[in-house]
Amino acid sequence: MPLIPVVPENHSHVLAEFDCLDPLLAALRLDSGRLKCTCLAVSRKWLALGTSAGGVHLIQREGWKQRLILTHKEGSITQVACCPHDEDFIAVATSQGLVVVWELQLERRGRPERVSMSWEHRGQTVTALCWDTSVLKVFVGDSGGKVSFLRAGSSKLGKGSAFVIFPVQTVTTVDSKVVQLGYQDGRLLVSSLTRCYLCDTEKEKFWRVGNKERDGEYGACFFPQSRGLLMGQPPLLYCARPGSRIWEASFNGEVLSTHQFKQLLACPPLPLITFRNEPNYNPVQKTPQSVAFPKLLYLGDQNLLTWTDSAIYIFTPQNGQVLLWTEIKGLVDVAVYRSELFCLHGSGRLSHLSLLSAERCIERLLRRESWLLTAAVCCMFQHAITTGRARKSIPIDRLEHLKSQLSSSTHLELIGQLEEVITKVEPLDSASSSRRSSISSHESFNVLDCGIYRVISRRGSQSDEEMSSLLNHSVSEEERLKEFSFVQDEDQVDHDPQISERMEAERSDQGLQFHLPLSFRPKPPRIALQAVKDSVSSFVKKTTEKINTLQMNSELWQRPEFREGGPAEISAATNLDDMANTEAEMQELQSGTEQAISQTQDPLVLLDPISLGQALLEWLQVLERILGPVELKSAAASDSNMDGPGEERWETDYLSTCSDQQEGPTSSSEEPTDVTEKKDAPKPEEKEGQCENQLMLDSTKNGASNGSPPEPIRVVSPKPVPSDLLVNLTEVATLYTELSCFRKQNEQALACTTFLRRYFFLLDQERVRRMCLLCYQEQPEIMSSFTEAMLELTQSDKIVEVFQRGDLQRSLRSLRELQPWSPTHLLPHLHRLYEKHGEAAVRSFSQFYPTITPADVMTMAQKSHFLAYLDNLVQSQTEEHRLSFLQSLLDPESLRQDWLELALTHDAPQCCDTLTTDGQPRWHSHCFTWGYGRLLSLLIRIPADSSSKQKMLETCRSHGYWTGYLYLCSELQLHTDAFTAICQLDDISLLDESDGVRPQTLDEWKLLIQLSQRCNGAVDSEQVTGVNGSGCSDSSADSRGKINPENLTLMLARTAGPDRALAILEDCGVQLVLSPHSKLVCEVLRVAEKRQRAMIQTMLERCDRFLWSQHA
Repeated sequence: MPLIPVVPENHSHVLAEFDCLDPLLAALRLDSGRLKCTCLAVSRKWLALGTSAGGVHLIQREGWKQRLILTHKEGSITQVACCPHDEDFIAVATSQGLVVVWELQLERRGRPERVSMSWEHRGQTVTALCWDTSVLKVFVGDSGGKVSFLRAGSSKLGKGSAFVIFPVQTVTTVDSKVVQLGYQDGRLLVSSLTRCYLCDTEKEKFWRVGNKERDGEYGACFFPQSRGLLMGQPPLLYCARPGSRIWEASFNGEVLSTHQFKQLLACPPLPLITFRNEPNYNPVQKTPQSVAFPKLLYLGDQNLLTWTDSAIYIFTPQNGQVLLWTEIKGLVDVAVYRSELFCLHGSGRLSHLSLLSAERCIERLLRRESWLLTAAVCCMFQHAITTGRARKSIPIDRLEHLKSQLSSSTHLELIGQLEEVITKVEPLDSASSSRRSSISSHESFNVLDCGIYRVISRRGSQSDEEMSSLLNHSVSEEERLKEFSFVQDEDQVDHDPQISERMEAERSDQGLQFHLPLSFRPKPPRIALQAVKDSVSSFVKKTTEKINTLQMNSELWQRPEFREGGPAEISAATNLDDMANTEAEMQELQSGTEQAISQTQDPLVLLDPISLGQALLEWLQVLERILGPVELKSAAASDSNMDGPGEERWETDYLSTCSDQQEGPTSSSEEPTDVTEKKDAPKPEEKEGQCENQLMLDSTKNGASNGSPPEPIRVVSPKPVPSDLLVNLTEVATLYTELSCFRKQNEQALACTTFLRRYFFLLDQERVRRMCLLCYQEQPEIMSSFTEAMLELTQSDKIVEVFQRGDLQRSLRSLRELQPWSPTHLLPHLHRLYEKHGEAAVRSFSQFYPTITPADVMTMAQKSHFLAYLDNLVQSQTEEHRLSFLQSLLDPESLRQDWLELALTHDAPQCCDTLTTDGQPRWHSHCFTWGYGRLLSLLIRIPADSSSKQKMLETCRSHGYWTGYLYLCSELQLHTDAFTAICQLDDISLLDESDGVRPQTLDEWKLLIQLSQRCNGAVDSEQVTGVNGSGCSDSSADSRGKINPENLTLMLARTAGPDRALAILEDCGVQLVLSPHSKLVCEVLRVAEKRQRAMIQTMLERCDRFLWSQHA
């Protein structure tokens, strides 16, 4: 990695992306080509997303959960705005010019209602919405320059106020399109293409802001002055001008000054801090920029934000400086709340950015444990972390911990650069060392974040000084302990980083004001000092006790001979005997394993299942005697004393006893109750058989029949095994597991599930995982045991703590940072996420493909959740590769039919809506929306043999999926069935579409006309008002879309000519009187046909003359 350039010290803030909203859009299905997000708005509680289908999704920002969807049939959504003083109201504008105000009624748990509507802007595009800051009034601006407002009634104001209809009033009409609206303290700011206007809505007075006009989209906004000495002053106005200029005007519209940012924007852009890619800062100066600012927004704490389609600019207009500018491609719209930005991109993607100081950004990245990104930002913004005041949030210990998390093999240069930064770090009190001499020794002080020295007179109070230092010491100790924890919860004020910085500054000096005569002070200084001393001493005492306990436990664990109360000599002798016995057992196990490997390498044994099973059984007896559970060894000893030779204990009829009740140790995730009930009712015969065979090797089934829990899984070896022996044991144990899974074992063999649970510490986890995927349908208990074992094996991973404390996005981010992944270690973590978050987690698993395959997800998720994962996985590919990608996932081929039936039964219309009682297509039932329509269209397009296509055709018909049915009819050349269905669906567009079935011969046209005449009466009787959102109408527009002889004749006339079409109509015996419109179309077609013939004749004659002239 090359050296990271350093950002100049005048850059103190950054834009950072901490959250990924892609899973949210995927869950809302706003990432497809058909349905996209068109606009957005944000408030304290809501994120509102308008869509091209006329819906408004209301997302609760706490947890990013969808709460409501507001639907509109009046076109796509062009604007949306949240009421700033009452978040129960949302204003929406559609593409047809309708403006709707919704009351959500969440407090009363009612349904959202339209409390106000306006068609004042019908036929125009609504370009701006703005709420009044105190009453329920919405200002609307459109592309024609009209500005109006509408009031919203509310049930909160009284019983009758919701029924009052307020008239819509026009405020003004400006000379051009309204670009932006703003409202503050009774004044309305209107920015058009040519100038800005200020309107007093109460006195109905208007002013122009400035005298010079402009040409283009330039924004304007109010700028509240609510800080410091300007508190209570009227807000200012800022209006964009050409050439990167901004006017500053008073609240009365008088231009005070012009801010020129053209030369200031020659500085290089700051990188966006995001997990998507590494930050890249290029210190090379750029040329001055002449930018048109299309909108201006008030951001955070006295900042001004604007953007273009390629960059975001943030200014501090009070001092006329550029806070930062960052290149971000494809911006369409930006919504802000305090210091948070929500950006809509042209591709439909949504990003959530935060404006915060570089120091604060590094602190949040450290909490999220994004080590590489944190190190890069530290090296880039060295001036932010080397100052003394940064030690409160970024102590040196955390920087050292950050350096230790980097890999010395791949990030050596980055580690070296970070070490240089650490050497420049100043201690906590160095920020005030240069000025300490100028302050009287009788004064105490502290340095605030803004750089102000706060001086407090001591007045000879020695106790105040002691308590101040003691308080600061205790606070720093608590902060240091918190910093070393692996995971820290996000604070509640992360949404406004600058406010949080001020709060931290106030907390840092809370112990310096005890000498002030405040009435609310609870205790005198000496009493408070004593309480603090007691608290600190108690804390130190408890910490010391914990450290001593940990050291004692570690010593006892390393030296087990001191656990017993006997003499050390006896313990040592016992340990020597144990070591000798263990070594002898390992030698025996080594010889037995080598003998088994040599036998399995013999082709005569390997190709003979009986001989191979016998060789593995002999090895298994040695393994059970040495590494088997303690209960088996004690039972084996008692059996050998009571029943004779030890070999007789293996003579159990395992398969014959348990073949009728083949149950796993753990039930599947979908039906745990049923399996438990089956285990609780054993038969008497089975109990007798189990009593006779005390050492039943399948302890899982034995435990299930006796009502006891299954045999515990052993993930750690009970005895230390040499590494070379462990390799051989893993090979033989995995071979035994695979053989017992796929082949019926003899009566003396351990069942696959029992062996897996008992000797999981010996198995090759990846081979076992593949084995479980192959046998999951027939033996799901094996997969359950494997999952349980991996969950126990990975329980101590640090990332499990992140899952327990963090949300889904934070957990996924931590998983992504664990690359490279292995499937066996990634699967249990995904299983934990699924158990906690359900479908939302499964939808995000597509980012782990191909490490985690659909077969892995199918074993852990419910069918409906797996379908959502599969749809997301396929849609993550480019459109031209989706079909081939889906085909590559079909292994075996039978999965196509299973997935097709799954997609047809989830998030699908009811069969009674698509099929009649006799199984025929219902009128216009092909217009229903199928939740997984994109996946269905790909499944039926995958190449397959005719029998598979025929089976898919029958499945589509039985579920009423008529679009896929018609496509399959076209592929199988079943034109008669397709024409019959089209006539019953009564939609002529099915003949014109690319996937439709169009007649190819005159005989097919005759058949289609006859079918239409036969089905026309039945379809007319079925049409009722309200079917599929449409009503029955006799207008000419509706009749043109129907399947009837007249429309088919016109379609045939366009193909074969009007005369031939009428002749075919007579051959079919159809007596038809054409409407005037149809007659006119036929006449036009005749004229066009004659002209075409004449043109062809003329071209042929010219070609003939040219050829004869060349021949001569």
